[in-house]
Amino acid sequence: MLGILTLDTGFPRIKGDVGSPETFAFPVRYATPRGAAVDLVVHRRDDSMLPAFIEAGRGLVDAGAVGIATTCGFLARWQDELTAALTVPVLTSSLMQAPLVARTLPKGRRIGIVTYSGVDVTPELLAAVGLAAWTPVEGVDPVGTFGRTIRHGTAKLDVEAMAADVAGAARRLVGAHRDVGAIVLECANMPPYRAAVETATGLGLRRGAARRLVPCRARRDDAALRAQGFVVKVRARSLRPARSRGAPHPARRSR
Repeated sequence: MLGILTLDTGFPRIKGDVGSPETFAFPVRYATPRGAAVDLVVHRRDDSMLPAFIEAGRGLVDAGAVGIATTCGFLARWQDELTAALTVPVLTSSLMQAPLVARTLPKGRRIGIVTYSGVDVTPELLAAVGLAAWTPVEGVDPVGTFGRTIRHGTAKLDVEAMAADVAGAARRLVGAHRDVGAIVLECANMPPYRAAVETATGLGLRRGAARRLVPCRARRDDAALRAQGFVVKVRARSLRPARSRGAPHPARRSR
């Protein structure tokens, strides 16, 4: 079972969102610390909620969780504290895979981030996940549908408008930084809109890095990779050496 810590939000969670159990084909359990509002945790960066997240994480471990994830990329600032307090692997943020992906990019290409709140991706947050302060970052429009939904909640999700907002941020990112070779989506509510990002930017989805971040018992399931697969990769095929027609595949080593 995978344990997932969530913020105290009020909007429907659809398949593909880490906050939706329909995203996974294996057992998951959620815990929401009381009072963990978006304004408090993200915008005010109030660390007074950390003990509540530790307590909720311990509750998930006691219930049988073999790993802990979260639905908010900004919780990366508590990665060290949560791993110190819990007895299972902890993945607080999709941003943690960004340095790994950055190292795979061709020369002249760099990582970029699409986020729920651009102003809250601070140099300190970037440093916490091992990224440079000048990493390209683009947030969704804070008064758009996605921004208002995450911050204030809604009874009915406007999927098309949410997708348009995320795709728009990705388009602005690659337009302003032509050297971006991969995109990481900070927000775990964004993966349902990855197709819109692909269409808007011309980038193809790459899920490989996510496999190493999912607890080993969950690796068998592609739904887990989709849920954790926040990385979008540019022209991934060009990184593979061409194989002559009729040439055999390289032998696969047994594990």
